[in-house]
Amino acid sequence: MQTAPLPDGWTVAATAGPVPADLPSAVPAQVPGCVHTDLLAAGAIADPYLDANETDLRWMHDVDWRYTRLLELAPAGAEERVDLVLDGIDTVGTVRLGAVELGRTANMHRSYRFDVRAQADGVVRELTVDLRSATAYAAELRDVLGDRPSAYHPIPYNFVRKMACSFGWDWGPDLRTAGLWKDVRVERWSVARLAQVRPLVTVGPDGTGRVEVHVDVERSGLGADGVLVVEVDVLGARARGRLAPGASGTVVTVEVPDAPLWWPVGYGEHPLADLTVALHAGEAATGATPDVGTALDAWTRRVGFRTVELDTSDDEHGTRFTVVVNGTPVFVKGANWIPDDHLVTRLTRARLDRRLDQALDAHMNLLRVWGGGIFESEDFYAACDERGLLVWQDFLMACAAYPEESPLWEEVEAEARENVVRLMSHPSLVLWNGGNENAWGHEDWGWKDRLGDRTWGARYAGELYGRVVAELDPTRPYTDNSPFSPRRDPADVHPNDPDHGSHHQWEVWNRVDYTEYRHEIPRFCSEFGFQGPPTWRTLTDFVHASDGGPLADSPAPKDDPVFLIHQKADDGNGKLDRGMAPHLGVPTDFGDWHWAAQLNQARAVQHAVEHYRSWWPRTAGAIVWQLNDCWPVTSWAAIDSQGRPKPLWFALRHAYAPRLLAVVEREGAPALAIVNDTDERWSGTLDLRRERFAGTPLAHGSAPVEVPARSVHVLPLDPALAVADDPTGEVLVAALDDVRVVHTFAEDVELQLDPAPLEVKAVTVPGGYRVDVTARSLATAVCLLVDRAAADARVDDALVDLPAGASWSFHVTTEAVLDPLVLTAAPVLRTANDLRAVAVQR
Repeated sequence: MQTAPLPDGWTVAATAGPVPADLPSAVPAQVPGCVHTDLLAAGAIADPYLDANETDLRWMHDVDWRYTRLLELAPAGAEERVDLVLDGIDTVGTVRLGAVELGRTANMHRSYRFDVRAQADGVVRELTVDLRSATAYAAELRDVLGDRPSAYHPIPYNFVRKMACSFGWDWGPDLRTAGLWKDVRVERWSVARLAQVRPLVTVGPDGTGRVEVHVDVERSGLGADGVLVVEVDVLGARARGRLAPGASGTVVTVEVPDAPLWWPVGYGEHPLADLTVALHAGEAATGATPDVGTALDAWTRRVGFRTVELDTSDDEHGTRFTVVVNGTPVFVKGANWIPDDHLVTRLTRARLDRRLDQALDAHMNLLRVWGGGIFESEDFYAACDERGLLVWQDFLMACAAYPEESPLWEEVEAEARENVVRLMSHPSLVLWNGGNENAWGHEDWGWKDRLGDRTWGARYAGELYGRVVAELDPTRPYTDNSPFSPRRDPADVHPNDPDHGSHHQWEVWNRVDYTEYRHEIPRFCSEFGFQGPPTWRTLTDFVHASDGGPLADSPAPKDDPVFLIHQKADDGNGKLDRGMAPHLGVPTDFGDWHWAAQLNQARAVQHAVEHYRSWWPRTAGAIVWQLNDCWPVTSWAAIDSQGRPKPLWFALRHAYAPRLLAVVEREGAPALAIVNDTDERWSGTLDLRRERFAGTPLAHGSAPVEVPARSVHVLPLDPALAVADDPTGEVLVAALDDVRVVHTFAEDVELQLDPAPLEVKAVTVPGGYRVDVTARSLATAVCLLVDRAAADARVDDALVDLPAGASWSFHVTTEAVLDPLVLTAAPVLRTANDLRAVAVQR
């Protein structure tokens, strides 16, 4: 097999549509890439992430494009195949080489291979890929098949196999990209090639690892078919298989005694082993272990030995939804993952590594790849394998009714088959899921009246996807949807019933206060969250006032038209204000409002996570919406588009910590949850005290505690500690070893907080600065918003609650030279206390 990549020499030009008069006739194109990145590189369009440029580029939705380059294929050998391979075309394309049309495409999520042996004659030809407007194509197919409802109707994203969020979402821009978004190459091969390799990796009860490698080959069809030999090697264990003349597939099994187990992060090591599959021409026509001849093709992946199950059995509370790895139930501490850049061809391994390390640093053990995005790159899954980060993989349907008729059915099946095979070698992948909120939408969002008897995707989730997984990747579980109630007829049990299977909690954020999280005990919450703006630096770098000046100088910054382009949620600012009003109030100054919105987001989500964790094993997981952003926007993300952690990220790191103390509610009274998500018993003396904000002691208690590994102990609190004489001026402090929780008895708007409770000192240290704080009085949510001091600044912790007399040191890393005093006061140093000193609305 000889491979020749084709990344260079391309141009792209508009061929039809509402093209601006000053657009260049053609610009250089990079492959992989897209029209937006090519036009950006040529200076032909402005950055779509900046200010109102997204709106200004809507003309691109309706334009057709042509990618072109010259291609000379040397003459093919007598028995040599020559293939043109395009790993990803976005989206509706016609591929030509010279005057010959090679084929047509209508699916971003699959690859295409064309036999070009007939054109391998040394003649220079023009290779062209014509791309139609995906919007126009989808609208035409909608007219043929009949309309279907969606979350963003009438945008027809459910009629084309393209990244759904490319058409915009309530956190993402509407850019509708087009391009050659994955590699293009020429492959030359003889006799046969490896068309498909499917490794089924399991571990037996005695610890023996087993790799059952299913191999499909494509023969060239040139010359006589002969014997083929497949060799498999993993960890020194080897085996061979023989394909008789004309045969197209075989299965080769390798066993590894005492295979090293791959564990999720926090549960053990995650060793990987190189699995190699080699295809040879066979020299011996008979025998169980034929001799090998010429090497024809090879395939290598890293695999991990582990088992995975999804326990959806029934119990006294309803239906479980528990991930079990190597026989061990795992409490999922996760986040939903969206494409980390809307222009997905800009994503690099280095950027993915940084984002996944941030997930690890927040004590997460799972990422859910959401169904409105893409099947991520090999880099993504390989990086998760290395880190022990579990992956829940949605099939790509989200928040819409999807037609089941041709040509969509065939495209959906083709992409499912290709991607199941592509990803199944990765041990991090532990669950296939049939889509996002489609079953819920069908039941609740008024679809039934609008659909009539038209198809809506039930057979994709309930038939096709499960069949594909069972056939190709039976080592992994499949669930029909998220949310979903397993084995229940929706007429009897709602798909989003919290007592059954997976659950999405969006009443909080949309309609009710975040304290309502504690009024339900879901079996597994796979979506929940609360909005907050990006960091100040990211916001002000990318969003300016409509008059071009600084956003903060606008008369009404959060109502500025440009700010609202970067706030996609329906009534988003209204929900932010209503959400913070009963807790923090609504500051009138924009800088204070920005801090309060970020703080309220962090507290809302932490409130939910602590509640969910306190109910383990009844509640078996929490997957917050969402880890990351794809552009500068006010959203539910913990990390903004420039990679800067928001306060929410620190709240998640606290709430997902291996050992946690949290004040929760049991039978209407406060209780203390002691959560031990480690392999070691947690024992010690619990110290509890109720005191005034200034530190005056009011009540004290202590108790020996012993919490087994991977378990939770909920301790009822003595009323002397749990009930305040003055709820506006008292605090409960509980500590076990170095873990502490600080609990107030009323909302901040009612508290008599000292607006300036800290003594602060900042000093220069190697690599940055150290900020030492000591609380004279209760200080809550002590935070350094270090991006306001330097663009590259990072801080090691945030949202630290300090009772009177307690101290803390924050470490700031930056290459900038700062006056240390900048780090000791607003707008960098903030607390919840100082919101009590500013004007707020209730």
